[in-house]
Amino acid sequence: MLGLLPYSSNYVFLTKISWKGEETNGVYKPVRGERPLWDFPEDTLAAREVAAYEVSAAGGFGWVPPTVMRTDAPLGPGSLQRFIPHDPERHYFVLLEEHRDAMASLAALDIVINNADRKGGHVIQGEDGRLRGVDHGLTFNIEPKLRTVIWAFADQEVPPAVLAQLEKLRASFANGELTARLSPLLSPEEIEETEARLELLLQTKTYPAPEGRFSIPWPLV
Repeated sequence: MLGLLPYSSNYVFLTKISWKGEETNGVYKPVRGERPLWDFPEDTLAAREVAAYEVSAAGGFGWVPPTVMRTDAPLGPGSLQRFIPHDPERHYFVLLEEHRDAMASLAALDIVINNADRKGGHVIQGEDGRLRGVDHGLTFNIEPKLRTVIWAFADQEVPPAVLAQLEKLRASFANGELTARLSPLLSPEEIEETEARLELLLQTKTYPAPEGRFSIPWPLV
């Protein structure tokens, strides 16, 4: 491990990993370093990080960097995600107008995974110019928990390109492939509610609007 990453509420480490034959950096979040929360089951945040990647990949969203669960890591089981080098000053509030179409896709993904902590700094742009979303530990709660800074699309119709991603995600649930990949990571109720949120978004074809001040995380970035 290369060291502890600053400004994190839980223990997060930068580490070296091998990815597809190349040496790169990774972000390791050990389960034992998770701070207990009243509204999420204990010791589940790392699994939710991996589950967010699985949903993103299954729908072809491409937002979440490759993320896996490792049981043989130095501090025990935890999520391991490919680190994306980026400029922290280039966050959601800077990138929105330039990449509005892409943000519509991320907004839909966050609705499906019930993201309770989409801060502006959790949207990054890699050195290759590609946009990514990170920090998905607070997701997949069975209670409505959507807290996000991405309300630019509230009450608007979901674009056709994003609907196509949602349909692809639905197909992955329908054939059992995604459910099988999520089962070791989430409870049956959490998987069921994820499908329900997906179906509702496909039925309404409209982004929801915020409901009160608890719909926005703090700090914003």
